[in-house]
Amino acid sequence: MATEEPAFTVVQHTEAFDVRRYAPVIVAETTVDGDWSDASNQGFRRLAGYIFGGNKSRTKIAMTAPVGTQDSAQVPKSTPDTVRQTGAHAWVVSFTMPAQSTLAALPIPDDASVTLREVPARLVAAKRVGGWWSASNFAEDSAAFLRELAAAGLKPTGTPPLLARYNPPWIPFFLRRNEVLVEVGL
Repeated sequence: MATEEPAFTVVQHTEAFDVRRYAPVIVAETTVDGDWSDASNQGFRRLAGYIFGGNKSRTKIAMTAPVGTQDSAQVPKSTPDTVRQTGAHAWVVSFTMPAQSTLAALPIPDDASVTLREVPARLVAAKRVGGWWSASNFAEDSAAFLRELAAAGLKPTGTPPLLARYNPPWIPFFLRRNEVLVEVGL
């Protein structure tokens, strides 16, 4: 059985990237202070705890892909202040909830650092990137992608780039599917 991913339609395809239109989705997210690797691991464990029954109704929720990671310094303004951290650098880690989910129907997380948020429909430029998951690779890939988008005449909306990881960590780095996602306006 394939892992569910958010549905989208491709509105523009180039050799280097696609522009996709995504429908609204709900994400479970958590903000973790620290270096990228530790924050990603800790955030993943928090969110996995939620979907594996760490919630008020002990409901299990299907795992979906991708796992998202983005710099919390620029998290969307609709993100509640309770997930914003101060002090050390922090990262927002997110899981997309299954397509049929609604905020009203999803169980309340046991862990107060896990929040649920609806992400509105959006236009996203997506570039596939391979290799290891690291803050420096993500920063380099994001900066290069933002330059490509500017050269193509696409304007980012101001939401920070998101690293979308589709594979579990035991998949060899050369087989991994990762993408840098940037919200854009046409």
